[in-house]
Amino acid sequence: ARLYIDATVATVAQNRLGADIIMCFDECTPYPCEPKRLAEAVERTIRWAGQCKEAHRNPSQLLFGIVQGGLDLNLRRDCAEKLIAMDFDGYALGGLSVGESHDQMIETVNFTAPLLPADKTRYLIGVGMPADIVAAVRAGIDMFDCVLPTRNGRNAFAFTASGPIRLRNSAFLKDTSPVEAGCPCYCCQHFSKGTIRHFFNVGEMLGPILLSLHNICYYQRLMHDIRQRIEDGTFADWSAEFIANYKEKSTSYVEGIEQ
Repeated sequence: ARLYIDATVATVAQNRLGADIIMCFDECTPYPCEPKRLAEAVERTIRWAGQCKEAHRNPSQLLFGIVQGGLDLNLRRDCAEKLIAMDFDGYALGGLSVGESHDQMIETVNFTAPLLPADKTRYLIGVGMPADIVAAVRAGIDMFDCVLPTRNGRNAFAFTASGPIRLRNSAFLKDTSPVEAGCPCYCCQHFSKGTIRHFFNVGEMLGPILLSLHNICYYQRLMHDIRQRIEDGTFADWSAEFIANYKEKSTSYVEGIEQ
């Protein structure tokens, strides 16, 4: 049976479920997107946000508004200002990492993040690659979510400090070294690249599981490094170097995914 769920119904349901953070309904447009449709999506997102705010009844649960507008900075500003006027507990940037380039995405984040209240959480939805995350933190983003660590782990791609690698490659056939030297994860402590490659080639589910564990560990270590660099006052220089190096190394990696 079909079930119709609108902004009000969804908010009430999440109140009852006890969600810690509830995201307002929004419309995420594709890239590229016609200006008329983009404007309509922003208008709908703002309208839904108002309905979610009205329906929200549990102040112990956080309600976040989502800023839409694609790459149109004027629409981003308009959406942000109207959501801020509604006074949400936090604000998310949506509609990014949907096909635009790294530079286009970060330009939009750099413009939009400073518009949002400094005392409220800023959340970038669906991002992303390590260089994207570091660049977004530079812009003032606090929180992220992304399927990349596990989705790419299931497809034999591993994130490492020296760049991403594809473990199906024949170069790793007899490689007895871990996926990443010094990594504390279970995968790197107990299995070699050659063994992981073998698991993938014979369809052994342990391969995707182990590489997903490694990738999650890599992202945890990345976020720890970011926090430590911020505390040490070295984040600005470190992040610029990281973005330049990892962005360059990621080019062939992304092409490999598309293949």
